[in-house]
Amino acid sequence: MRAVTYHGSYDVRVDTVPDPILQEPDDIVLKITATAICGSDLHLYRGKMPELKNGDILGHEFMGTVVDAGSGITALQKGDRVVVPFVIACGQCFFCERQLYAACETTNPDRGAIMNRKNVRSGAAFFGYTHLYGGVPGGQAEYVRVPKANVGPIKIPETLPDEKVLFLSDILPTGYQAVLNADIGPGSSVAIFGAGPVGLMSAACARLLGAETIFMVDHHPYRLEFARQTYDILPINFDEVDPAEVIVEKTSYRGVDAAIDAIGFEAKGSALETVMTNLKLEGSSGVALRQCIAAVRRGGTISVPGVYAGFIHAFLFGDAFEKGLTFRMGQTHVQRFLPELLEHIESGKLQPDAIISHRMPLAEAATAYKIFEKKEDDCRKVVLTP
Repeated sequence: MRAVTYHGSYDVRVDTVPDPILQEPDDIVLKITATAICGSDLHLYRGKMPELKNGDILGHEFMGTVVDAGSGITALQKGDRVVVPFVIACGQCFFCERQLYAACETTNPDRGAIMNRKNVRSGAAFFGYTHLYGGVPGGQAEYVRVPKANVGPIKIPETLPDEKVLFLSDILPTGYQAVLNADIGPGSSVAIFGAGPVGLMSAACARLLGAETIFMVDHHPYRLEFARQTYDILPINFDEVDPAEVIVEKTSYRGVDAAIDAIGFEAKGSALETVMTNLKLEGSSGVALRQCIAAVRRGGTISVPGVYAGFIHAFLFGDAFEKGLTFRMGQTHVQRFLPELLEHIESGKLQPDAIISHRMPLAEAATAYKIFEKKEDDCRKVVLTP
């Protein structure tokens, strides 16, 4: 089969690789009908994540049709059309029983990314996301093996086209969990840092849950304008102003109820932070988190769906303490949210496909990565079809 493989920083290729086969009784093999490039795939593309090996198959946002199923499969059958969560969870361990699927203790044989790990068990394995998270081949391919397929893959009605439901695999539940973690409800005010796919899905979900005022911070005018037209946000370009200062001024000098950091560890920071991260003196840029802390009112909440790794310079924890802030963060417990999000898509309350700007064949994946990474041609989100 053909698949998107990693060969070093800024070098992905569509190679011919062995077809996947069933390895465990609860495996399925999926014929991919649609897959996407996620913002977090760009961390891999730029060579920012350790334990990614040459030849690894990328991709964790995908869907397709079941073409083979193991003897232990009870929830699906051949011919079913499904979306697959990027999180691989057993459904039976201590954390899965608490619906904390991203913390599943049984699916990841690797160490995870915790630095001060002690002897804590690893969290869940992810598709196509390095050998810290299981080294499981991803779904930017013609076929993929899906482990633990009784837990997670959700059947899709034939009435819904692929593009309507594809983002159930990651960015839609990630945006939804971010908004739930931020305690957004009717009348809430929120600042979303980052107008990429997760930021846009956060805005969509904040509107769904009744947010009254949504600030969005980015420095790409085309992304901010799209968000303004689509989700009625108040755009702030951080190249032009200090975002937190503007947000505080526009909220009676209190700050917003909550902030969502949808950027993560590669946030555009100062020259000093760039040097420190390049020298491995800092694991992540702290600029987005500092802005969140400054923009949120006392007693407010900061929700972090953006990926972070390692340590952060100038975190300003004292400011967070003085303001009495709550932090909620982490990988998405995708399986937990799929049924309700599918209902919202079916009813028309959520239209995640609105963010798609580019549709390309899988064979052009290298070009697609370049366009997405460079923000060329007003690129918001790329869908690939084998």
